[in-house]
Amino acid sequence: MNRYITAADAEHVDLDWCHVEWLAKAGMVDAKHLLLVRATFPPGEAHNYHFHPVHEEILYVLEGEMTQYVGEEHRVVKVGELAHIPAGLPHATYNTGSGTLRFLAILSPTGETGPDVVDCFNEEPWKSLRPPILYPSQQAKP
Repeated sequence: MNRYITAADAEHVDLDWCHVEWLAKAGMVDAKHLLLVRATFPPGEAHNYHFHPVHEEILYVLEGEMTQYVGEEHRVVKVGELAHIPAGLPHATYNTGSGTLRFLAILSPTGETGPDVVDCFNEEPWKSLRPPILYPSQQAKP
């Protein structure tokens, strides 16, 4: 198991709203309780309201700024600042700045069973607090 991860080791995933670089997860490192991902959001993009049933999360801004919703509360989070999201609490991230948003997401614990992410952006009160951006992967399937 790796103890060091280089840029070449990162696992890259493109989502509708951002580019994700997995830096530490099962199979990459021998971390028992941590996941680490770097996310890059173009201007205007968002990760609509969702929650992690078993993971608490810290979002630490590296570049740009975001409007971060944690439950019904929201604020602008800038470079060098972070937001903490308890497990099970709906939250949403919006790149409301004029440039690229890049942040680290640190999640714990890992190794739990069940879904990692549950979307709730089409449910109240979340859809009324901030109307979701409907991405192709989030469209209702017939």
